[in-house]
Amino acid sequence: MNLDSKKFRELLESIQLVYGYDFTDYAEASITRRVTHFMSVRKIESLDELARIVLKDEKIFEELVQEISVTVTEVFRDPSFYKSLRENVTKRLATYPFIKIWIAGCATGEEVYSIAILFKEEELLNRSIIYATDINQKSLQIAKEGVYSIDNMKNYTSNYQKTGGKKSFSEYYKAKYNSVLFDKSLKQNIVFSPHNLAVDKSFNEFQLIICRNVLIYFNQQLQNKAIHLFYESLCPFGFLGLGSKESLLFSDKKKQFEEVDRKEKIFIKST
Repeated sequence: MNLDSKKFRELLESIQLVYGYDFTDYAEASITRRVTHFMSVRKIESLDELARIVLKDEKIFEELVQEISVTVTEVFRDPSFYKSLRENVTKRLATYPFIKIWIAGCATGEEVYSIAILFKEEELLNRSIIYATDINQKSLQIAKEGVYSIDNMKNYTSNYQKTGGKKSFSEYYKAKYNSVLFDKSLKQNIVFSPHNLAVDKSFNEFQLIICRNVLIYFNQQLQNKAIHLFYESLCPFGFLGLGSKESLLFSDKKKQFEEVDRKEKIFIKST
């Protein structure tokens, strides 16, 4: 299905006007592919028909947001990133009396619980607060509940061990039937909240911001806007962690950061 680019742009602008969600600077190939898939599954044959439906039915619109913002995630995804956090970042964060962390684009929460586990093992969780945000309300609800399929635990356990985990991973969750529930102690210092990187502002000052595998869905202009937001939200010498395919290379803030770990895309705000 080929989407008329002018009509597609008009649809995105109408969505912004009606719902306040700005998808106009998302990477064109990615958002077009996801909207096309959404239309195909629901047998919607034209952009005009899609516009009529989503602009009048908020429930259908929320399903479209779910489609657009869906991300691939898992507990301790890319274990070497977390190993580097453990070795290169947590000791410096330990010098703060209180640590504020922002996980932007937290999706269904697997990354949030990964950070909570790591910080608990480094004895930092009890003086940390983790703000976990996402544009997708349905994903946030899954993250809040902290319930995941037991089928993933073998892979998650392997990931955890590769990060330099200090305990048995099974200590952090309870299994029931085909699901697992992460321990309540991990949730006590987590605040889940909606936040849209395209339009929302900074809401606190943080010692660590993690935004992995989100910027790849933005065009260069929106990527730069997000990096500005992270820069403004970090305290002096605060840390920023990005995804393996993301960088600061094309941001005009690149000179305000220094590399902590080039391979794992961990940076420190230097000026």
